[in-house]
Amino acid sequence: MPIIATQGLTMRFPRVTALDDLSVAVEPGVVGLVGANGAGKSTLIKILLGLLPPTSGTATVLGLDIAREGLRIRETVGFMPEYECLPPDVSATEFVVHMARMCGLPPTAARERAADTLRHVGLYEERYRPIGGYSTGMRQRVKLAQALVHDPKLVFLDEPTNGLDPAGRDEMLDLIRRIGAEFGISVLVTSHLLGELERVCDHVVIIDGGKLLRSQAVEAYTTASGVLTVEVDEGRDTLGQHLYDKGVAVHPEGRFLVVDIAGENTYDLIRDGVADLGLRLIRMEQRRHHIEEVFQTGPEPPGGPPATGVVPQEASR
Repeated sequence: MPIIATQGLTMRFPRVTALDDLSVAVEPGVVGLVGANGAGKSTLIKILLGLLPPTSGTATVLGLDIAREGLRIRETVGFMPEYECLPPDVSATEFVVHMARMCGLPPTAARERAADTLRHVGLYEERYRPIGGYSTGMRQRVKLAQALVHDPKLVFLDEPTNGLDPAGRDEMLDLIRRIGAEFGISVLVTSHLLGELERVCDHVVIIDGGKLLRSQAVEAYTTASGVLTVEVDEGRDTLGQHLYDKGVAVHPEGRFLVVDIAGENTYDLIRDGVADLGLRLIRMEQRRHHIEEVFQTGPEPPGGPPATGVVPQEASR
């Protein structure tokens, strides 16, 4: 059974259509939700939580109907909001225990679950300090802990790496991987850094202008491209000229050579060229596409060398 399923889901506001006939089914696992500014991601999460009735269409979360069973959905899933929402004058333990009690856990079980969850997110030693003295990374971990404390079957994580430094992002992504792999909890995560979703997600759903652009396994987005990245210790230009003289399409990119694969003999030509010129081959690998190319080239898988880096600003949310 899909963890999330929508059929013809539409949400119209007076001046904008946030969701437009969205039909998608999401299987269990770690799923990324991607879209440009105003694409409808936040609206979709509110609808799935039963907090906002859609204009038309239907949706289920864990088999529960959003129109009739919103309270059951909110009891069953966890939600980590993007916005700042933590009380500064209470400790992480007090807050997470309170959230566990609100989810229906009895006092003793709530305290035990809070301690276990704070240990899991790396806040066990700091759990009695007031949240107001926490760093951004620590506050993000508190928000993650309260989303997990009642042992949900599904969690919604809205921009969980926002405001974190590179080390903090890596630690948060590792936690997300563990939620899915070790605890068997399905995750719907939004992020404007698409490289993060490639690292942690099994499946990615892309919406644009409220419409479904693509819903596929990450492996389908990151298929191998038709080019090789070649790195030698020195003599890059010499090797490039040698391959060009052999009829191979090649162009420099930084310290690398980007070589079009014209057939199996392309690998042999590179190998023989490196040997004939007395160079040392450091790396030769086939490039893979990236999820962000969907925003640059449309819904069909792009060809040629993939772009790298962070998703363009217009597709950042």
